[in-house]
Amino acid sequence: MTVTILPKPTSGQLPKKQMTCKPELFSWMRDIRQHLHQHPELSFCEFKTAAYIQEKLADLGIDSRGGVAGTGILAEIGPTDAAYTVGLRADMDALPISENTGLPFASTNRGCMHACGHDGHVAMLLGAASLLRDMNLSCRIRLLFQPAEEKGNGALQMIEAGAIDGLAAIFSGHIDTHYATGAITVNEGIICAFADPFIIKLHGKSGHAARPHETKDAIVAAASLISALQSLVAREIDPNHSAVLSIGQIHAGEIHNVIADEAIIEGTIRCTHPETRQRMLAGLERMVRANASLYDLLSELEFTDSLPAVINPKTSTSTAYDAAVNVAGERNVISQGPSSLGGEDFAFYLQKTEGCMVRFGAQLSDKTGPAHSSTFDFDDGVLPIGAAWYAQVVLQFCKEKGILQ
Repeated sequence: MTVTILPKPTSGQLPKKQMTCKPELFSWMRDIRQHLHQHPELSFCEFKTAAYIQEKLADLGIDSRGGVAGTGILAEIGPTDAAYTVGLRADMDALPISENTGLPFASTNRGCMHACGHDGHVAMLLGAASLLRDMNLSCRIRLLFQPAEEKGNGALQMIEAGAIDGLAAIFSGHIDTHYATGAITVNEGIICAFADPFIIKLHGKSGHAARPHETKDAIVAAASLISALQSLVAREIDPNHSAVLSIGQIHAGEIHNVIADEAIIEGTIRCTHPETRQRMLAGLERMVRANASLYDLLSELEFTDSLPAVINPKTSTSTAYDAAVNVAGERNVISQGPSSLGGEDFAFYLQKTEGCMVRFGAQLSDKTGPAHSSTFDFDDGVLPIGAAWYAQVVLQFCKEKGILQ
């Protein structure tokens, strides 16, 4: 199947005739989203979040197992002797950001915020569980509530804990405010980038600010290196290949009149082509070594929690596409356009089994900030759309396997 770029939705709303979530379910999901938004927790610290999710599953009469990969949760619906088991995944961690939205349900956990929609993802999957529990299905459904997507290795730890053992396929979706509410983007191939976080440590020699000749200034070296690194993309990468190198943190110095002997730089490289990734990584290593030689100091370079690209395979993408058309209508199923340079640890699941990740449009207003910002928010109208798609993709999978009752 070839997924073509279709017109964006004109209404911003899901066609009423396609709506499968009743108003009371929408209200239930919205309450869940707002509760989680008000009580966010960071990666691998989602203890209260996990307990809350298990309470909601119990309210639905669904047994669950907590403590998977630390704070993750697994729950299953459907016959235990089914020939196929389908996985549905939602991430549940927040970011270390101080919220500035002014929402009545804004974060009460200072310095921590759901700034990427994971509160909505949990609400959607719980909504899907409500829809699926009463269906007489011939396949088994495994719900995965995953910790630490933002840290980048939650999925890998879920896999190591056996969370996807026996799955025939796994599906997930991500809220995206670049698209109108009502749209679902479905694409085959690379949809999210390779992501390679890194830490650079520069070790110099401290001394008095009035006697720089007696020192090896780590701050000057760091400033020069940060500036030079921007030339990697600008002058060494094919302009037709997407890539970015961003510095997110720098720590150096203790007082104004002491030259720092150490600087720590943290950043990330994002690419959508394997050959570009290798060139970027090699270039970073070369420039760090050259900088150390130039400023006569020692350097260390460490790559941490690298992520593979999310690559949607053909068969599962077709399943996800047909489910999206059933939920949103053909004109509202669109391409995301170029591959995102965002990273997603759902990639680890797709290295082990069939599956697909889609995006749910949730545009709210121009006044809200982008994902990973202190003013991020999304349209709650996306919740029934996501829940319906999660349920429908299971039905579509069963239909294609010839086991739909």
